[in-house]
Amino acid sequence: MKKRDMTSQQLIEAALHLFAQHGIEKTSLAMIAAAVGMTKPSIYYHFASKDELIERVFEYMFSDYHFDHYFSVSELTAENFALKLYEGGLRMFPEDEEHFAPVFRLLNEFMLTAGRNGHYGERVIAMQREFLDGFEKVMQRGTELGVIEPENVTVKAHLLALLIDNITSYMMMGMKLPYQELWKEAVNSVFRKGEDRIG
Repeated sequence: MKKRDMTSQQLIEAALHLFAQHGIEKTSLAMIAAAVGMTKPSIYYHFASKDELIERVFEYMFSDYHFDHYFSVSELTAENFALKLYEGGLRMFPEDEEHFAPVFRLLNEFMLTAGRNGHYGERVIAMQREFLDGFEKVMQRGTELGVIEPENVTVKAHLLALLIDNITSYMMMGMKLPYQELWKEAVNSVFRKGEDRIG
């Protein structure tokens, strides 16, 4: 990685942590520059404005946040459906809750910014829509495989997506929950009676 690229990456990572800690509005370019040991004017060598830096932080945060990063609909079979659904959901929860909270604080910052800047609002909504649609495809695949009842497929899909959102919100607030058990119960609730479930 070239020195310029490395410094740009350092600025993005510093901005991410400072935005999460102080909020986007209250974090100055001078604070970000100081965090990486440079002067504020030097930032303009890497980013034309604070808005451009915010944009790059957003892209960096959510570059891997796609439904197919956690679930592969094409790999689902009647035999592995329950386990794949369960494991995919668990991958969406952080292994290290302590380091996860700042990321979700920053997501909330972008949600607040979305009220003033439709650009981020549309993108956050599009990400949420992708996960709602993804869970619906998983549930439809389950009906094709005969393991999910065909009734209320959309409701079941949205229930799963909303549960993941709510669990991660509680984690962000530092509340300890038996999230693995909650997710297991939700996964088990969508299956036909008599089908294999997560034990």
